[in-house]
Amino acid sequence: MWKLLSYSLLQCALLSFGQVLLKFALQKMPPFGWSRVFWRSLLGNWQFAACGLCFGAASLLWMYILKHFPLSMAYPMISLSYVLAMFSAIIFFHETIPAYRWAGCGMIVGGCILILK
Repeated sequence: MWKLLSYSLLQCALLSFGQVLLKFALQKMPPFGWSRVFWRSLLGNWQFAACGLCFGAASLLWMYILKHFPLSMAYPMISLSYVLAMFSAIIFFHETIPAYRWAGCGMIVGGCILILK
């Protein structure tokens, strides 16, 4: 099941990096609204376009994973994206993560290890 783990980590990395790009895009934009100003700023934002590419690539990889691995093993592996997103929050946004969130990440990783057995 190392193959599933490697594909899942890549898919989760694409999802997490897409979220990072989306957050960067939204930070540059005016407050969310249904105005033309908001939607024009969204469509002209390269980080927003790049996050769409990440999400699209993650979706294609997800289709491959679903085709070749049991759903009961593949779907829980998506939870690794939460762990990668926490590391991304530290690296890109300098967020502080409390111990109880680290404990939750540890449980996610432990659960994924059990699923792969």
